[in-house]
Amino acid sequence: MLDIKLIRKDPKQTEKLLQTKDPHIVLSPILTLDEKIRKLKNHIELLKNQKNQNAKEVGKKKRQGEDVSSLLNEITGIGEGIEAKEKELKEVQKNFETLISYLPNLPMKEVKPSLDPKENICLKTIGEKPSFDFTPKNHLELNETLHLFDFKRGAKITGAGWPIYRGLGARLEWALIQLMIDVHLANGFELWIPPLLARSETMLGVAQLPKFEKQLYRLDEKNHNLFLIPTSEAVLNGLHGDEILDEKNLPLRYTAYTPCFRREAGAAGSQERGLIRTHQFNKVELFCLTTPEQSLSIYDEMLKSAETVLKKLNLHYRHMLLVTGDISFASAKTIDLEVWLPGQECYYEVSSISNCTDFQARRSKIRYKKSKGKPSYVYTLNGSGLATSRLMVALLESYQQKDGTITLPPALHSYMKGIQSITP
Repeated sequence: MLDIKLIRKDPKQTEKLLQTKDPHIVLSPILTLDEKIRKLKNHIELLKNQKNQNAKEVGKKKRQGEDVSSLLNEITGIGEGIEAKEKELKEVQKNFETLISYLPNLPMKEVKPSLDPKENICLKTIGEKPSFDFTPKNHLELNETLHLFDFKRGAKITGAGWPIYRGLGARLEWALIQLMIDVHLANGFELWIPPLLARSETMLGVAQLPKFEKQLYRLDEKNHNLFLIPTSEAVLNGLHGDEILDEKNLPLRYTAYTPCFRREAGAAGSQERGLIRTHQFNKVELFCLTTPEQSLSIYDEMLKSAETVLKKLNLHYRHMLLVTGDISFASAKTIDLEVWLPGQECYYEVSSISNCTDFQARRSKIRYKKSKGKPSYVYTLNGSGLATSRLMVALLESYQQKDGTITLPPALHSYMKGIQSITP
């Protein structure tokens, strides 16, 4: 959530920056409510002061034996006025909080202002695209003889976009998860296995609600206001909601494995089929809580930890600095790691590393105690480390042989109990 003081300070510039993420944003309704809140608070304070003054006058007159009935009636009237204004204030504050909760985070200065993802900036590429002396197949074509997934039975059970991993496909998926966890543990992250459901307050804090409610799966029960998590970022952020952390314990480096659930599933065109975009997928998440000063170095640590996985798998990928219109609602800066998919003949994002500054911390009330001064809001950073579905696609399509065999990179051999290839 944005600091209203920042909006008040320079509303035109703030609005201009926000419109680089969403051109429909207008701040005037929020500023109008903010002004009304301040006026109501001031009015209530004046009424309370008047009530207190009258109460003192009542005591004085009583001691002097004077009649205080008119003053008591006035005090009652003031009290009723305070109650009415406080009720009005509560309603205005509710409307204000709703409106400001729809505002995204402000982009950092180094993020290019643009609404067109085609203007994302390639910072560097790592490795070479795999070359073939045959026409490479996509993962769906490979699966026709490998039988690693069963999309038809997944659709039979739950619907389209809910894949089933089977046999060596399930073992390879689990091997990838184990490899990623081991990499991040070696890089100093603490492992968590959190719940897959979160309360609405938790989802509001991480900025999934209210804007993205239609993209979430929700339990349809009267007594349970719970959502299936779209990423473990949601619950890792919720771990320290409404807490004041000790500065000496920062940064906190967390990693977690969970399935993730999203209503989005795509789409148009063959490139979006199969594992490219699904309603459920596995992901190892990276999440850090830092001071503002620590956030830059921790951002680099997270980026390096995520790309260590890609380097171990010897996959070709690139760093893309996203433009303002392509970074997420909560992010101030995002670098995507995009891996090359030979069967799709394009790059796809397998990790987004984002600095969310104090945006989520304000919503979740996560602060840290300094040696001097008042507690300040932490910075939160998140990133995929990685999402397995597209990583699986990259692995199968990059390591395919002419006969449909998949040769597995050495980094996975021990996790696959010595299996070095998957044959049709």
